[in-house]
Amino acid sequence: MIYEIAEKAEKALKNNCDAYEIYIDESKLIELDSKQDELNFAKEEIEQGLGIRVINSNRVGFAYTSNMNNIDATCSQAIKNAKLNKEDENYAFSEVEKISDVKGVYDEKFNDLDLDESVEFLKTVIATASDSGCEITGSGFSASEGRSLIVNSNGVSIENEGTGFGIGLSVTIQKDGRIATAYNSESSRFFDLDGVKLANEVCDLAKSSLDTKPIETNDYDVVLDYYAATGLLRTFMGAFDGENVMRGRSILKDKTGIEIANPTLSIIDNPLLEGGMLSSCCDGEGSVSKKTDLIKDGILSSFIYDIYTANKAGTKTTSNGFRGSYLTTPSISPTNLEFKFSELKDISEIDKGVLTTSVLGAHTANPISGDFSVEASNAFKIENGELTDPIDKAMISGNVFEIMKKVEGLNTEVKQYGSFILPKLLVHDLRVVGQN
Repeated sequence: MIYEIAEKAEKALKNNCDAYEIYIDESKLIELDSKQDELNFAKEEIEQGLGIRVINSNRVGFAYTSNMNNIDATCSQAIKNAKLNKEDENYAFSEVEKISDVKGVYDEKFNDLDLDESVEFLKTVIATASDSGCEITGSGFSASEGRSLIVNSNGVSIENEGTGFGIGLSVTIQKDGRIATAYNSESSRFFDLDGVKLANEVCDLAKSSLDTKPIETNDYDVVLDYYAATGLLRTFMGAFDGENVMRGRSILKDKTGIEIANPTLSIIDNPLLEGGMLSSCCDGEGSVSKKTDLIKDGILSSFIYDIYTANKAGTKTTSNGFRGSYLTTPSISPTNLEFKFSELKDISEIDKGVLTTSVLGAHTANPISGDFSVEASNAFKIENGELTDPIDKAMISGNVFEIMKKVEGLNTEVKQYGSFILPKLLVHDLRVVGQN
């Protein structure tokens, strides 16, 4: 069916534009949400859509539809829309290249998963948390299957498919007038999520965060747990966006070949990673996936580009033209960001420090300068290599570009949250401001 749609669109576009791109997206989704411990939202849907981009006289036009009876009209609309845009010779579509196999992105279990089984899975997570003495403030489960086809006038024809599963849980607990909250989530390409383990870990975190103690304002060795690390790293990675670089919105402009991070750190954008949540054989505009070394041994190696931005910059796409769905055109976005450290530290080596599970306010960090001031959440003192008292409200401040010069990896499990694949991180001499 998906190829028949592409053929019909090609017939409508050929001889009517200089170049065309056909993007077809099919998805199946199961989504559940609870408010407190009661399931209040359940959705099971199948969606199909078509996005058309054309180039005429260096002008690009875009149109989309979810009605497959409107293919001809959508193609005509894209051609008309091109006339409304300015000429820009940087518009182009992907070329034919050899495709690499991507493994570990599809779970056949999705085909047997139904809404009832999904509900039971989430109810088990909720019951586990409740039995642990926690009050559930919210939880959710999702399972999805996606399939896309990109065909263009350069002869490109690439199909992608994959599955994804996710579980999230937030809880609160009260004791002697004190209140603590906690949250965590897990995602996988496979339906191998351990909801019971997640529920127990979240409840344990909430319980251990109850009897907080104040902390003196000082510079500390700070361990950034996964959520805390990814919250701050989003600002750092924004500086690798090729468009930000060209517009002068990146502090890393003109720093290629210069050491910008700890020499023990390398960062790879890897859309070919087996089992990666953002792995695929091509990006959202049909550019064949390839690994990109962003930082190698602390030295800035590359930025990320889609085709349009790469053409403007006089370079080649890094296959980072992300497409959320048929409703949108491609835009620059990372895939699986592997943070690899040649050396790892152990928490036992920290005499006096702070561990923060997450940070509040990371979105307020200055994307250009990198300055940030965030609230530590579910934070604990580290004394003689061990976690001790939970900490009262405290602020952590610094500059994300400066801390990357001294960041170290901890000898912990490597996990993926969003684009980021990393261990827990250790930053020396970070300012922690206690609040009494």
